[in-house]
Amino acid sequence: MTRELHITGDDAADRLLSDDDFALLTGMLLDQQVTMETAFAGPAKLRDRLDGLDASAIATMDPQAFQAAFAEKPAVHRFPGSMAGRVQTLARVIVDEWGGDAGAIWRQGEPDGAEVLRRLKALPGFGEQKAKIFLALLGKQAGFDGAGWADASAPYGEQGAKRSVADIVDAASLAEVRAAKQAAKAAAKAAKG
Repeated sequence: MTRELHITGDDAADRLLSDDDFALLTGMLLDQQVTMETAFAGPAKLRDRLDGLDASAIATMDPQAFQAAFAEKPAVHRFPGSMAGRVQTLARVIVDEWGGDAGAIWRQGEPDGAEVLRRLKALPGFGEQKAKIFLALLGKQAGFDGAGWADASAPYGEQGAKRSVADIVDAASLAEVRAAKQAAKAAAKAAKG
């Protein structure tokens, strides 16, 4: 399953996301309360600060040392303490439940879309929406072709949509996704009245 992602605007960060399943999963975990580019550039920052991005190493790292690497300027996330803990918890689950192979979540046993969604939702920090967006990203840009992935990731799996990181392929599509997200937030705010 090969992919060539263009999410962050930084070639090295995008290459890491394209090549490393744990990096991609970590970027998705970080995608909250920061821009998509910041979230998905986070794994590259960690790799550079830790001399690698290995789930096993992160899972067993001293939590304070990991948090310090996370908080180093520029911080990986605007909430370095809590998000460092979430990434370390995710790393432990990847090691304990998936043998250290994040990609096994969508490859092990040739799962269909519904099964991958179930597996993603079982991860710490992955609720329904985040799991659906990540499944759509796998289906649209990472070659995942498990039966029913588009339906399981609805509405994010819809072809031609510009709803999420799953739809970003260049700077223009990033702008379209950002505009769609802003419009959705405005509509939700107006509905609350």
